Amino acid sequence: MLTVSLPEAKKLASGVVAGQAVVTTVAALIAYVLAGALAAQSAAIGGGISTAATLSMVTLAFRSATLDPRRAARAFFVGEAVKVGVMVTLFVLVLKFVNISAGALFAGFVATFFVYWLALANALPAFGAPGARTP
Repeated sequence: MLTVSLPEAKKLASGVVAGQAVVTTVAALIAYVLAGALAAQSAAIGGGISTAATLSMVTLAFRSATLDPRRAARAFFVGEAVKVGVMVTLFVLVLKFVNISAGALFAGFVATFFVYWLALANALPAFGAPGARTP
């Protein structure tokens, strides 16, 4: 059975947010080199939307951190719902009011999702997941 302590989970979640911020910066720099300032701004906005949404989820999910499984699950469900709401709201506002390069916007957004996969791949062995590779 996979068990994770609350401090380990908070550290992992904070690392995901920080990683997304770094990936957003790198995506914006690459977009600038490849396509100019508008693409860089668009990639930064796309990555920023994902990072802001994840930060809102992490903040809500761990704000009332508890060892009670029901309360913890509820906090994470509320956090995920808020995350989706933040993403949708920010995308609507950006697409309606900001001049962007759509390809760069979505590339920046998608790039941040690789942070989840890398964090998960690195965390599972550390948490002793069955069948996971050992460090």
